[in-house]
Amino acid sequence: MKSGIHPDYHEINVIMTDGTEYKTRSCYGQAGATLRLDIDPKSHPAWTGVQRMLDTGGQVAKFNKKFGGLGRRAKA
Repeated sequence: MKSGIHPDYHEINVIMTDGTEYKTRSCYGQAGATLRLDIDPKSHPAWTGVQRMLDTGGQVAKFNKKFGGLGRRAKA
């Protein structure tokens, strides 16, 4: 390998969403830095299979009000 062209590879602490910690090696930050995860395999729906719907500002309710009846057939 050429010297002076590769990033510093050092040990950091990773804190997952449930508070568990582990050490790993990374190019992130400085040696001994802490990386706090917002999303990890223990909390992300892709891994847990549990979907949560966050309705920020009533967007879901607004969508349902506007398009709720779409696709339904009117009774004759």
